[in-house]
Amino acid sequence: MAHNAIVSRDEWVSARKKLLEEEKSFSKARDALAAKRRALPWTKVGKTYEFETEQGPKFLGDLFGGRSQLIVQHFMFGPDWEEGCPSCSFWGDNFDRTVPHLAARDVAFVAVSRAPLQTLLEYHERLDWSFPWVSSLANDFNFDFDVSFETDREPNQQVYYNYKDTAFPASEAPGVSVFYKDDAGGIYHTYSVYARGLEDLNGTYRLLDTTPKGRDEDALSYPMEWVRRRDQY
Repeated sequence: MAHNAIVSRDEWVSARKKLLEEEKSFSKARDALAAKRRALPWTKVGKTYEFETEQGPKFLGDLFGGRSQLIVQHFMFGPDWEEGCPSCSFWGDNFDRTVPHLAARDVAFVAVSRAPLQTLLEYHERLDWSFPWVSSLANDFNFDFDVSFETDREPNQQVYYNYKDTAFPASEAPGVSVFYKDDAGGIYHTYSVYARGLEDLNGTYRLLDTTPKGRDEDALSYPMEWVRRRDQY
């Protein structure tokens, strides 16, 4: 890695202040975007969706745990997979331990995958996670929210992902969806984000972006090639 320009402390502070103004503008733009996100229209969820959980079968409404808002991580873990997706595990590490903080703001969090519940729980224990994880193997939840695709599709057949028809190499895809439940028990889908839109939800990326080397991915065959499950580094 080549060194950046080496300057005096005063010159560094001057350059830093200039960048700070851009950072402040970006923060204001991000706040404005978040407000637009909150102002999106909602669509009512028409299915009840029964999931397998560690506490027994639960419907989507039960996953709110008495709160009015629910964040779902669509975790890539297919029915016949032996391990969860390394990238989704990377996000899982970032989401872990956030559950109590989210709960303090009337938000529940759960990961949802199509793998059998016992497989999920074993992987959950392996990585020492604390967030709840449920299986959608017996329902259409993942398909309805555009993160699971038929495995018998034609080699070049496109799938609908990230709000467009696109080529996708796997049968499972990552995403995060948000739901709201009103006092009458009605459930509404308020937001979903996929692909690179998920990067803003990953604290490790945000930390790497502050360092001199950044994510240091330019020489890799694809950006996330370096990511491992955290017990495999």
